[in-house]
Amino acid sequence: MRRPAVIAGLLAAAWLGLPATAQAPARIDTVEDAQAALDAARQQQRNARARGERLEQRASRSRETAQKARSAAAALAARVQQAEAGIAAAEARLQLANSKRRKLDRELAARRAPLAHLAGALQSMTRRPLSLSALQPGSLRDLVYTRAVLDSTIPVVRERTAALRSQLDRARALEAEARAAVSDRRDSEATLLQRRKQLVALAAQERLKAQQAAGGADREAQRALVLAEQAIDLDQLVARLESAGSLRKRLAQLPGPVARPANPAAATISATPRPQPSATQPPQQYQLPVAGRISAGFGEAGASGQRQAGIALDARGSGQVVAPGAGRVIFAGPYRGFGRIAIVEHANGWTSLVTGLASLDVAVGQAVDAGSPLGLAPQQGGEVALELRQDGEPVNPLDYLR
Repeated sequence: MRRPAVIAGLLAAAWLGLPATAQAPARIDTVEDAQAALDAARQQQRNARARGERLEQRASRSRETAQKARSAAAALAARVQQAEAGIAAAEARLQLANSKRRKLDRELAARRAPLAHLAGALQSMTRRPLSLSALQPGSLRDLVYTRAVLDSTIPVVRERTAALRSQLDRARALEAEARAAVSDRRDSEATLLQRRKQLVALAAQERLKAQQAAGGADREAQRALVLAEQAIDLDQLVARLESAGSLRKRLAQLPGPVARPANPAAATISATPRPQPSATQPPQQYQLPVAGRISAGFGEAGASGQRQAGIALDARGSGQVVAPGAGRVIFAGPYRGFGRIAIVEHANGWTSLVTGLASLDVAVGQAVDAGSPLGLAPQQGGEVALELRQDGEPVNPLDYLR
């Protein structure tokens, strides 16, 4: 093949956009996964911010000291979860930018190949003097042919180089987005560290106040530990704790001594019964104890074939774990095979179990609100499980989120 024909072939390949090698398939699934993670983190961030604002308003309106302190602690825990969601969002933004950059690099590599061939062809033409082309037989005809192909190719080349410049601008924008995501992550980490210090101090104060206010809290905690040692499994432990709680409630509902009226002859007994709440009403506010993806749903079969009595969530390392609903802590401590666990007794026979914690910030007998801090997830991350039971029977907690 003569040399001008080779040059014309290279120009045609550049015109048609034929890469020198096959292009690797773009990892669209990775980009979509990163975008989904970013959307989820931003939604968690908005939810935590809304909870924090609502609890802060409740704390400012509350006149009761204990309720004010619980609302303040729950608000601070929500702000901690908001900072954690901010870190997750920054990490997702960084992953998304890197995924888009890798995809763009593959596209740029495919576009650079034909342009490199074109540049080589043009350099070959410039190295060949016009006088030699005129003296060599047939070269003038080839030169005219090549010039015609070049005239028709130059507009396409300009268009393709313009698209290449646009993609390079996109690459620079993605680099700036990655730098901004790293900066946002550092800011969120600093905010998280500050809020966690405040929450640890506040949780310690609340735990101490609860122990001082409830004279029998130590005896109840010792009894809970004894029941934990005697119970053959978690179901039996919950049943015995619920039985003890029912007895405690019945004793608390017994009428106290009636004061002697000043005029016994004029005393009357009201026959109007006091309105009672529904005996089966679930907790008014119920939420997930930790932010994370649900890794196991209610009723799913595990590796052993046993059905899940609750749900499992993949928590971030040292993620903040909160009480799913208002109630009273009836167990807080380690339990074999479940890490540290917290059992919260709600009204009307409802009970929540939160397992898989690395540390606990509550004590037995302590009253908690929905969102009050319970403890932290494992430092390296892991599953935090939630079970909701009505009169001892497991139900799907996702049906009661509000």
